[in-house]
Amino acid sequence: MLAGKIIVHAGLSAGLNVTYIPSYGAEVRGGTAHCHVIISEGEIASPIIVQPDACLVMNSPSLFKFTDRVLSGGWLIINSSLVDEPVDREDIADLRIPANLIAEDRGSLKAANMAMLGAYVKNSKLLSLPDVQKSIGEFLPPRHRDLLKINLEVLQDGHDYFSGAEK
Repeated sequence: MLAGKIIVHAGLSAGLNVTYIPSYGAEVRGGTAHCHVIISEGEIASPIIVQPDACLVMNSPSLFKFTDRVLSGGWLIINSSLVDEPVDREDIADLRIPANLIAEDRGSLKAANMAMLGAYVKNSKLLSLPDVQKSIGEFLPPRHRDLLKINLEVLQDGHDYFSGAEK
């Protein structure tokens, strides 16, 4: 959810049109959660996303739930620290990053979403890394300011993980 909010904030800061719709599972804490984000240079007719062109997958239940929804020619960024199942589609790209491992190496497992966000920024080319870094600094709640440095480092590590990779 935080990664989605940061994408939206960075998109707004870059002068793009954005929408954000969160969805929380019944269990709330520890349950499933996802969000739909649209970023566009043009007008957004509807915030509903039927077939996303990209999806960040943090865990196996999300892989099973969202893979079939991705638009042909789209791509998944998959947290390979938690997901080892194959993607059963030939028409989408499967980009895997050990997000948990990257975050743990920097000292905070909670920053795994920042590794995923860095990978998204690198591969989508919709937002610049400096715009996203700035948004993290502006958007991170005051109670988590002590984690700003780690979040920025993990974001950079996630971005660098795909250096030279094309989707």
